[in-house]
Amino acid sequence: MRLGRGPAEVRRPGGSPAHAADGGHRLIDGLGVAVSAGLVLTGLTLAVGSATSQASAGAGASGAGGVPGPVSVAAGCALFALGLTLGVPVLRRLMPAGTLSARYGLPATTLSRALLTFCFFGADAFVTLTITILRHRTPVLAGLAVTGPTLTWTAGAWIQARLNSRWPGRRLVRIGLVIILAGIAGLSAMLRSDVPVAVGIVAWTVAGLGMGLAYSPTTLLMLAEAPAGREGWASASLNLADVLGSALGIGIGGAAISAAVRFGWSLSAGLAVAFAITAAGGVLALTISRRLPVGIAAGATAAGSAGSSQRASSAAVPGVPGGPGPPGPPGKPGDGSHDRAGHSDQVGGR
Repeated sequence: MRLGRGPAEVRRPGGSPAHAADGGHRLIDGLGVAVSAGLVLTGLTLAVGSATSQASAGAGASGAGGVPGPVSVAAGCALFALGLTLGVPVLRRLMPAGTLSARYGLPATTLSRALLTFCFFGADAFVTLTITILRHRTPVLAGLAVTGPTLTWTAGAWIQARLNSRWPGRRLVRIGLVIILAGIAGLSAMLRSDVPVAVGIVAWTVAGLGMGLAYSPTTLLMLAEAPAGREGWASASLNLADVLGSALGIGIGGAAISAAVRFGWSLSAGLAVAFAITAAGGVLALTISRRLPVGIAAGATAAGSAGSSQRASSAAVPGVPGGPGPPGPPGKPGDGSHDRAGHSDQVGGR
């Protein structure tokens, strides 16, 4: 079963071909990604948690669930390796070629979306834990802390919608990532008991603004770089990267906190490790942002697509300006009519 299978090679004017290697998505590959992600996170939690619990309890201690520590560690490592072995080939089939190596253009855009959600949601998942359990504040205050970024995300999306016609999408993504990293730094500062909780809440509220600036431009850049007729395929790959980045950011951060607690560290130390992991994802996204497309502003793509759709709709209705007129006599060589006829044949064939 194949979903959204397109032609083996389609070329956008002035763009690069979409090779058959980036063919249609298969349902079995989607299931494979889900299973592989589960194996990776389960193996990581089991291996790291069991190893640290054994180290803290001494030799011969039992790991999680009463299983001997060495067995749990070995089982976790095996699950982790199996998940990577199964998942990487599947991702290569589902993602644009070159995504895992951050190749310039559509592959780097897809990877940037995954790292963006990894960075933001990986930290956002532990904001309420930090406020209620570590800092002993009320759930109401924790609710306000996660409501603020929602509002500023909306504000950031509004701002980028008015800037993307003049600024390249790559610049908006970079600015957004810097703001998110500053927000994670504020959350990390809140782990200290002598830092007011308000500092972390304000910092994370501002981080929502960065997410609003960076999130939508990646979608517009994807549409700009997608091969003609393959926008649905490219959008599905971007959505997969979006969800996978969120799941891995939250899962790896949770495994780090679990390991810290089992090792006997403080909760603040585990949260610091989780925030450091998500910040590393943001730094990596900032590093590969130079491989995002820069040829056009992000908003120009949306405007161009809308204009093309309007022209196509007008061309289909007789009597509408820009639409087809009554049939005329055959054109003469050199007057351009043969070129127009050839273009019509190509459109009809597509």
